[in-house]
Formats: sequence, C-alpha cells, structure tokens
Amino acid sequence: MAKLQVLSIEGKKIKEISSPIFDGVIRKDLVQKISEVEKLNERLEHLYAPFYLSGMQTSASGNVKHNRHVWKSDRGKGLSRYPKKRMSDKGERFVWAAAAIPGVRGGRRAHPPKLLKRELKINKKEKILGMLSSLAMIASIDELKERYFTLKDAKINIKLPIVVEAKLLDLKSKEFFAYLKTILGEQFYKIAIQKKFVRAGKGKMRDRKYKKSTGLLIVIANSQNKKLNGVDVKKVNELKIKDLVSNGARLVMFTEEAIKDLEKNLGFGGK
Repeated sequence: MAKLQVLSIEGKKIKEISSPIFDGVIRKDLVQKISEVEKLNERLEHLYAPFYLSGMQTSASGNVKHNRHVWKSDRGKGLSRYPKKRMSDKGERFVWAAAAIPGVRGGRRAHPPKLLKRELKINKKEKILGMLSSLAMIASIDELKERYFTLKDAKINIKLPIVVEAKLLDLKSKEFFAYLKTILGEQFYKIAIQKKFVRAGKGKMRDRKYKKSTGLLIVIANSQNKKLNGVDVKKVNELKIKDLVSNGARLVMFTEEAIKDLEKNLGFGGK
C-alpha cells in the first residue's frame, strides 16, 4: 500500500496517508483501448455529421422518364442520364438541371462523416483495471519523464503522486498560483500552466488557428468546487482515463478528500 505525503500550501509535508489505488500494474494497452473508447463516446455529446437528407431534398428522383418517344423523356436529346429536376417546360421542351448526386451543384456529399449509432461500452471490471493502471502511471516518475521531454534529464525532488490539503482550493487565483509554484517547484510549474500558441501548418486556415498545451490536472472531491484558468480541474465523478494518461502520464495533483472518493469509486473504501 503506497504511502502518500499530504503537502501544505507552502509545499511542506504535514502528514502521511496510505492508499492502495496507486499500486496497480501498468497496462498501456488497456489504458489506450479505454481512452480511445472515451474519445469516441465524447462525439455522441457533440454530433459531427451533416443533416442526413442534405443535398437530397429535391424531386429529381423519378422526374425524368427513361424510355424513348414518350413525353417528358431525355432519350434522343443528347442529355446526360443524371437524375434531373425540372426547372420549366413548354410543350415537349423541358429545362432540366442535374441534382441529388455528388458530382453536381447542390447535390449530396459523397462520403460525409457518419453519426455514431450507439455508445461503445467497456466492462466494469476492465474500467476499474484501466483506472488503476492509469493512476499507477501518473505516480511513476519514469512515465512522467517519458511524457515531458523537458524532464528527461532533470533531477526530480518532489514525490509522486502529489497530494495537497483542501486549504489550497479556498485561495483566490493570484494566491493560488503563487502557492502552486511553491508546491511544484520551477520545473513542474513550467509544465503545469497551460500555454496557448499558433498552430503550424494549414490548420490555421481551417478554423483551428490556436493550440493549447495540456497543463496540470487538479482532481478534487465531489463535494469540493474550484474554477481556474490555466489548469484543468475535475471532480472524481467526472474523471476519465483519457484525462489522466492521454498521450502518456500527465502531471496530476489530488486533494486529500479526492483520494478518499477515488477509493470508494474503485471499491477500496468503506460504505
């Protein structure tokens, strides 16, 4: 059972607690599988696809007859055999415009993004194993160095995982970031604060000009509240595996109460 240091807002150890949630076996294959499912399921919340009848809302289908020597036929007139909508007519003289198919003006898209039909599911035991594995990853200095190249040759003095007292959440933003720098130190603080920068490449022309670094994740208890700019804050019930280990082990900070809530969620705590 791992022993965790609870730090004060000055970064000093005030007590030590024990928790089994960081003792899991690191399974990167399982973590990757579950985080990909979580990302796909997020698309259900923000549907990305055109209207299913887009480009097909016209009476072109069946509007033109395809046999010779009858009224309203396109045979023998040198016309392509696309589906057409009738714009005007005078006797047997018709003005048609091709419609509905992908290759014509106003037609449907050939291969539009498709809506996901249903939510993908992961077994409950598999989810728990994945969460334990991801918690073990963020508690490993080697995994953290693998994610952040600036820490590769650095000497890390702080003990992972980082657990702080709840008093930190009561501070105003200016004081919060001042004390955060004291707790994390200069090396970690540079990584912790999210940075916004201009994307390289053609994405700038496609309404995604800016990118943002991941930064620090602060996990708080379900009963706690905190809103901040520059770092991500998540309650235990909102926490997903992709928040912890997407693209490698992330720098994460917990409150003492959040550790207790996590133990309950993973079946280690009491009632």
